[in-house]
Amino acid sequence: MQLLTLPPNPTLATSIRATAQVFEDPKSRALLTHLQQVAPSEASVLIIGETGTGKELVARHIHNLSGRRDRPFVAVNCGAFSESLVEAELFGHEKGAFTGALGAKAGWFEAADGGTLFLDEIGDLPMAIQVKLLRVLQEREVVRLGSRKGIPIDVRVLAATNVQLEKAINAGHFREDLYYRLNVVTLQLPALRERRGDILPLVRHFIGTYGRRLGFETVGLSDAAARKLAEYDWPGNIRELENVIHHTLLVCQDERIEAADLRLPGLRPERLDGGAAADEPLEAQLERAFLRLFSERRSHVHEQVESLLVREAYQFCHANQVHTSDLLGLSRNIVRARLIAAGELVVNKRRTPAPLASRIVRLSI
Repeated sequence: MQLLTLPPNPTLATSIRATAQVFEDPKSRALLTHLQQVAPSEASVLIIGETGTGKELVARHIHNLSGRRDRPFVAVNCGAFSESLVEAELFGHEKGAFTGALGAKAGWFEAADGGTLFLDEIGDLPMAIQVKLLRVLQEREVVRLGSRKGIPIDVRVLAATNVQLEKAINAGHFREDLYYRLNVVTLQLPALRERRGDILPLVRHFIGTYGRRLGFETVGLSDAAARKLAEYDWPGNIRELENVIHHTLLVCQDERIEAADLRLPGLRPERLDGGAAADEPLEAQLERAFLRLFSERRSHVHEQVESLLVREAYQFCHANQVHTSDLLGLSRNIVRARLIAAGELVVNKRRTPAPLASRIVRLSI
């Protein structure tokens, strides 16, 4: 069995990343074959898959199979930085480039020089940074924030996303030229529910990993428990499976996992209400959901639906009001008002910024 694992890291306990990947299912074996073909090249690779499917593990495996295996592998989550800091984090900065920049600092591109830079959640990058990233990829040099001098770099870029970048391009949230620059090779990672042959091998791996940590000599898995695990749809993918196994080992009796020990959140939404097929048209799913809502609630239905729609759109757009407005076809003022009413935004009545307040004080003196 081909097994990939992340290097030990204490922060992984709270991570949403997958910490193990196997290639037992036919779809996974086909993916591995494709991966092994493209890894030795210098081509940029775009890895597409839902959260928790093991995108970073695949990126690390590409690096380990390439001629850069003895050089650094640097993984960066593009959604982890604020818009004001992402440029300095990626490209570095000079002393005094901004408030708090007490010294010069190399960015992640320089840190990965000679090796591989993995840009996770590439779709979260602001448009202004996308322009600068495209230039770095084209010119093979970075310019630190606060400097005009280019620094040559030799970096292979692997990028990953859990969103459809084609839709982001059509919505004006992602640059088409950057997309084609990154998308020389595409690796599509199937969700765990689409490669069920990987589920039980992963279960056995996590049973062994957490069993050793908890001091178990051996842990058995009943047939009923194995069926329950294999039939569940795993909306959280590998990371959800890992969490379920960890919790199960804490509560199981006599070092044996029974079906009753498994705490699975429930079926996926598209399988609710009579077992509707996953490929059912979206309009039909919405129609059934509305009918169910009408039957359960007698008043204020429009308000509830509107509030849910705006909140979900806001989360889908990563808390960006402008993108939410574009997605819903509403003005930003209307979206802001709906978000405030829904409790997603808090209005601060004292809105005078501190610097302005200090100027008012000085003027009064």
